[in-house]
Amino acid sequence: MKNINKGLMSFIDKTPNAYYCVNNIKKILKKNGYQELKENESWDIVARGGKFYVIRNDSSIIAFNGGRLDTQEDRFNIVAVHGDSPSFRIKKNPDMYDGMYLKLNTSNYGGEIDYSWFDRPLSIAGRVVSRNYGYLTKSLINIDKDLLVIPSQAYHINREVNKNASFNRQTDMLPIMALTDKKDLDSIIRENLKKQDIDFTKIYDYDLYLYNRDKAKQIGANDEMILAPRLDDLACVYPALQALIDSENEDVINVLSVFNNEEIGSLTEQGADSSFLNDVLSRIAYERNFYLGTALAKSFMISADNAHATHPNAQFKSDPTNKVELNKGVVIKYHNNYTTDASSGAIYKLICDDINVPYQDFECRSDMICGSTLGGLSQSHVSIDSVDIGIPQLAMHSANETIGSKDVMHMYNSLLEFYNSIIEKENNKIKILKG
Repeated sequence: MKNINKGLMSFIDKTPNAYYCVNNIKKILKKNGYQELKENESWDIVARGGKFYVIRNDSSIIAFNGGRLDTQEDRFNIVAVHGDSPSFRIKKNPDMYDGMYLKLNTSNYGGEIDYSWFDRPLSIAGRVVSRNYGYLTKSLINIDKDLLVIPSQAYHINREVNKNASFNRQTDMLPIMALTDKKDLDSIIRENLKKQDIDFTKIYDYDLYLYNRDKAKQIGANDEMILAPRLDDLACVYPALQALIDSENEDVINVLSVFNNEEIGSLTEQGADSSFLNDVLSRIAYERNFYLGTALAKSFMISADNAHATHPNAQFKSDPTNKVELNKGVVIKYHNNYTTDASSGAIYKLICDDINVPYQDFECRSDMICGSTLGGLSQSHVSIDSVDIGIPQLAMHSANETIGSKDVMHMYNSLLEFYNSIIEKENNKIKILKG
């Protein structure tokens, strides 16, 4: 358990946003023998078997392994997660100098809790597109220093602060970067590119975001909790990645899909509500010479995105008969917005029971609005049996979030068992075999 938690916390500290999430996953996969495929190139190598990954738009990645080569029948065990987290996007022409402070013009990305971003060490990371004479180069940059802060107003000049936590994102949430106009964002980007030995003649554009530089850490009297930024959804990404790497199942093609833009609705070319997953599965089926429709009918998906734990100071906001606790196991999510039904929920519960992994049911209060997640969005493009699960979490979408330190291992064990399983569905009977 300590190793999986240590690995997760290290991964979080190195992953300020979706671009670095994909880049860090790519490095881990390559170390474990996975080969990169390009969407604009041939995939004939897939016909010979092996371990592969494909990246779309630098910010989403799909990896897969396994599958038998001696049959024209196959199936997929798929885990879907997302690599983005709520934050603030840097606008174009962002420098705002008023004679005293150099601020950056930003807009929100996703449904972040605004007040949680005040008075924290912040920096900038993402993607820059520059020109090197006759061509464009895409580069990742992470300004690895405590660069900015969004200062809160002192109680003495805002005595209503504890009564009204509503903030104007255009005026109240802009970060300070300097006390002079001699150091603008463009110069900082240029310095970073030069440090990476990237040649360029002009910077054309960027996708840059603020990130919280607080480090992930275990807290509590018995180290029973993890406090960290971006736990939604990196706390599911990391154990899912490790489970894929550790899986050994030649009877199933195991797939891990890490999507970007879940926090803003997934309506992008690399989001869950795109053709990305279907494109990859279709090409695998073509190269392996089996019919995709038959394979999907025999396949199963787990959508892993964190769930709300019962809040210690607001327990009345949880469903009265389905309270969720930290360290009490993976959460199975039930709602009209989720893909879980009695059949898919029972399949996941049986997988957990076979290896003694605890699980919990989540239902939203009937008088509250429940969010949606990856599973339902993916279903519009790849329709297969699916269950929505997650690690129980406090303070979702805060600059720092909290989970139980045991639940990361619970997630890993359940996903590894899933990847190593064959789910046989025949009429009204379901059987889970070991791959």
